Amino acid sequence: MSGADSPQPRLVPHDGEDSLARDTAARLLEVLEAAQDERGEATVLLTGGSMGTRVIGEVAASPDAALIDWSRVNVWWSDERFLPGADPERNGVQAADAWDESLELDWDRVHPVAGSDEIDTADDAARDYREELAAAAEAEGSAGDLPHVDVALLSLGPDTHVASLFPGREDVLRTDATVFAVADSPKPPPERVTMSLPAINSAQKVWLLVSGAPKADALASIRRADVTPVEAPGSAVRGTHETLWLVTEDALPGVPQDPEGSPAQSED
Repeated sequence: MSGADSPQPRLVPHDGEDSLARDTAARLLEVLEAAQDERGEATVLLTGGSMGTRVIGEVAASPDAALIDWSRVNVWWSDERFLPGADPERNGVQAADAWDESLELDWDRVHPVAGSDEIDTADDAARDYREELAAAAEAEGSAGDLPHVDVALLSLGPDTHVASLFPGREDVLRTDATVFAVADSPKPPPERVTMSLPAINSAQKVWLLVSGAPKADALASIRRADVTPVEAPGSAVRGTHETLWLVTEDALPGVPQDPEGSPAQSED
C-alpha cells in the first residue's frame, strides 16, 4: 500500500509520554514553519486518541507556536466518529478543547468531518469529505483528489489499527475512495468515517505515535517483516518522504532486538 520508493520507518524512542508529546510537538512546529517558508501555507492531518490530543496541547503551549502563522495552516482529520458535531468523543472536539484560542486559526482552513446532526449517514459524511478534499486539491493545483499534506499524525491502537482501519478487515486494502464510511467498527461507536491507507500515505511525512506498555505487542506486530496490512494496518503507513515511529520506551519490551528483516531501525 506504500510506494516502492517510500522510506522505511525510523524508530525514535522516548523515556515517557511527556517527552514523546513535547518532542512530537517540536517536530510538528518545525515542519509547519518550513512548509510556510517554502509554500506560504502548511497542512497537517490530525489523529485522535489521548496522545494525539496531548501533542496538540503541547503545540499550543510551546513558545515556538508564535513562529507559525496559524491563519495559513490547513487542518484535516484522518478519521472521525460519526456522532453529533459537538459530541466530546469526536476527535475534532477533543482537538479544539486542547487548543489555545489565542493562536488564531482561519476556520475556513479547518476541515472537520460532518457530524450525525449535520448530515444523514456516515456514507454521506464520507462523500462530503472526499469532495472537500478534492476541492482543496483543485484549488491548490495538486494532481488527483488530495491536497498536499506536509505531515500526517497517527496513533497506533493496541490492536494495530490506525485511523479507523482495523485489522482483519479487507477495507484496509481499499483503493477506490480516498475516504469511506465504516459501518461496524470493532471499537465504539460503530459508525465512523476514515481516510483510506493510500490517502494517508500521500502525506510527505507520516508519524506514528506509540505510547505505553499496552502497545508493546502492537509495536512488535507492526515490526514483523512478514506482516500484512490486513493483519496489522499500522505496519503499512508510509510517508512519501519520511516515516517515523515515535514511541515510549515502555512500549519497547515486546519488540525483538534487531529482528531480521525489521522494517524500522532505531534512532538514538
